[in-house]
Amino acid sequence: MKQNEYDSIIKTIRNFRGLTRDCSKMLVQKYSSVNKYALFSILAIEVQQRMKCMHNRLFGGEKHYYERYKEARASNKPEGIILRMSLEINAPPALLARHILEDYLTEKGENNSRPAIGKYLKDSTLIEDKDLAYEIFTCVLYDDQYGPVADSIALSVGEEYEVKLQYYLKEKNISFRNENHLRSRGYDKTPDVKLEIPIAINGYVINWIESKARFGNEEVHKKNVKEQFSSYWNRFGQGLVIYWFGFLDNLNQPSEKRFIILDHFPNEIIHMNPNSIQPLAF
Repeated sequence: MKQNEYDSIIKTIRNFRGLTRDCSKMLVQKYSSVNKYALFSILAIEVQQRMKCMHNRLFGGEKHYYERYKEARASNKPEGIILRMSLEINAPPALLARHILEDYLTEKGENNSRPAIGKYLKDSTLIEDKDLAYEIFTCVLYDDQYGPVADSIALSVGEEYEVKLQYYLKEKNISFRNENHLRSRGYDKTPDVKLEIPIAINGYVINWIESKARFGNEEVHKKNVKEQFSSYWNRFGQGLVIYWFGFLDNLNQPSEKRFIILDHFPNEIIHMNPNSIQPLAF
């Protein structure tokens, strides 16, 4: 994707006010020539980055969101109080629900640890206050970027594309080991697949492949290089990174010798010919 098109999408997202699920629909209509999954991924990355920058401003100090919720209930405001509040402060509904739930549990003198809150978010029927339970359930249901629903979607999509990668490898008769096998051998940081026999793609020898079911922008890619790709190169040599939902054109640098980047499984593959290896003479 060209940088100017990416910048236009980011600007549109930043100017949008409303639920991210509605923003997704608007992006698909406005950028009809762009893969919709690329748009969804760009939106997810932007929301996450925005919350990293604004989390303290939105939730630090004494914001009293729980008190505002109780006042609205006492005033007989219609259902969807927390959802409307999240739109007002431009925060993901499930994230605001988490903070309100934390204050609710504190008030009751109950465990408000992260695992405890996660349990209530996943199953709001466990919340004793049924009105609050409905509010929490609504926020989780309407939030496609934060919370249990969003986590399940991200996990499912990631696994789907790992399976897709393995399917392509088997179809091409390329033998490999997956990350579970590599970890059983003692490796802590492992690519999605390690090839048993290297292949060549565009004149580049490939020893491993990493599947990324998301869009690759500069920040995401730099983080991946630092935390994953560099380690793979140190241990296994050159590899291939697949950003299935696309990436910025400027990420593919000619000077990069550790890995190549594609947005699809390659069609043109050269297999090693064992007959070309000459036995050592003794």
